[in-house]
Amino acid sequence: MTAVPDPSAETRRAWRDAIGVALATSAYGVSFGALAVAAGLDVWQTCVLSLVMFTGGSQFAFVGVIGAGGIAAAPAAIASAALLGVRNVAYGIRMSPVIGGGFWRRAAAAQFTIDESTAVSLAQTTSRARTVGFWATGIGIYLGWNASTLAGALLGDVLGDPRAYGLDAAAAAAFLALLWPRLRSRQPIAVGVAAAVVATILTPVMMPGLPVLVAALVAIVVGWTNWLGRPPGDPQGADAFHEPPDVPEREGLP
Repeated sequence: MTAVPDPSAETRRAWRDAIGVALATSAYGVSFGALAVAAGLDVWQTCVLSLVMFTGGSQFAFVGVIGAGGIAAAPAAIASAALLGVRNVAYGIRMSPVIGGGFWRRAAAAQFTIDESTAVSLAQTTSRARTVGFWATGIGIYLGWNASTLAGALLGDVLGDPRAYGLDAAAAAAFLALLWPRLRSRQPIAVGVAAAVVATILTPVMMPGLPVLVAALVAIVVGWTNWLGRPPGDPQGADAFHEPPDVPEREGLP
């Protein structure tokens, strides 16, 4: 017989997941605060970015482009940040059934719809646990991220160059951790490789931020044309790495 999940146990698991993810994610908000100050932003400007924008990837992209190109690169910085933030629209569509109805409820949820809150919520198995996972993770990270951003911004001058501590690699490492599990077929690998090659080639010759935008367009083209992807109607196709099928183990045998 299939065991019926215990709703209370699932809810407790959602709380544990949310707290763990919130603590881990909030920790590298210190790197954002330090990098933002090093890029030329004031402490209050840095904090406002975290309070209002609140999407780590977009924030790192913004200060990264500003730090490399100065105020002249502001349009590219805004475009890069906006491009990375578009993914949250897809998250919002996916999370709509979990969040439920009501204008104010949805308006509040929009601020907390990020990678981590979506991932923790969808990892749960019951409706109640998904709701708890979303709100606990989103609110927990919001509070922790803003607190650590302030700490990083205030410590920026004390720390000196944040690159000496590897803080400039924190965002890239976090993105790689999110990307790596998706690289299981030829299509996403082709998209990632094509975009990376284009960005690498263009970085020395274009204004900071623009190579990222061009690489994003290349990624869209590769994905749209389904290069190395699965042909329509083919359950396997070129998109899948063929592996031996899983054979259920029989009871009593290794």
